[in-house]
Amino acid sequence: MDGLPDEGGGRPQVANSSEGHHTSLSVHALNVLTGLPATGLGVHLSQLRDSNQAWMELMTSATSTDGRMDRSPLASLQLESGTYKLRFATGEYWQQQGLSSFYPYVEVVFTITKAERKVHVPLLLSPYSYATYRGS
Repeated sequence: MDGLPDEGGGRPQVANSSEGHHTSLSVHALNVLTGLPATGLGVHLSQLRDSNQAWMELMTSATSTDGRMDRSPLASLQLESGTYKLRFATGEYWQQQGLSSFYPYVEVVFTITKAERKVHVPLLLSPYSYATYRGS
């Protein structure tokens, strides 16, 4: 993937469309305080690098008006097996809503295996709690 910094140890494991196996990732964030999508929530996707156990950021984006990222640059990423982290900027999101939040950010760490073709990560938010689960 061009444009990503090389932190000494190779490139991130992002599959090309010409390679065999890849997994697509989608995200959906909901504001449970209002019952509406969490629009404009900042999201960072990173991959754990085996060589030095450091996180390498693959992309930064924000949720759309329906609280999803599956129509963003995230949809074009084809991820290989490995450990990934989604970091949601919840503190900034709640500040934009005129509220304070107990959590400045939420990190969801998950592992993709070769058997998976699609991974969906839902996030339910309130200013003082959050929940996530393996979606379908």
